[in-house]
Amino acid sequence: MAERRRIFSFWGPLSGIGMSFAALAFAIDQLYKYWMIHIYQIAERGKVEITPFFDLVMVWNRGVSYGLLAQDSALGRYALAGFAITVSLGLVWWLARQTHTIAAVGLGLVIGGALGNALDRLNYGAVADFFSLHAFGYHWYVFNIADVAIVIGVIALLYEALFLPEPHHNTAD
Repeated sequence: MAERRRIFSFWGPLSGIGMSFAALAFAIDQLYKYWMIHIYQIAERGKVEITPFFDLVMVWNRGVSYGLLAQDSALGRYALAGFAITVSLGLVWWLARQTHTIAAVGLGLVIGGALGNALDRLNYGAVADFFSLHAFGYHWYVFNIADVAIVIGVIALLYEALFLPEPHHNTAD
């Protein structure tokens, strides 16, 4: 019976840590986006060169990574936001089963980033991206803090999967 409850549980021993990182990533992302759009008014400034390889720009991404699956209709935007929220719920469930802190932090960062971009879709109809890296004529895609959180989170999950030992479970439990 206890195992059955654990299967359906959305809270585990490291959920507090993971959800704290999710909240932190979400809050930093949303505060920065608000500042860039409404206070700094990046859209009116155009491209702002920070270094020879890094600019601040305003790009509205109506799709997913690299602008794939771009959606201009309300239904499409809600579908992408709903998908991100559904995946985030699955990640919360996965987080409840974590035994390594690094995996919990990684999942939290992915959850916070995904929800930050989902909220953009609901608020603005697209994801607000600002950071443009480029060098030697090559331009990487434009991204935001939520994207950075997702990438760091995935790196943490890969590190945990590849380099940390599987915890030993007592078979008598």
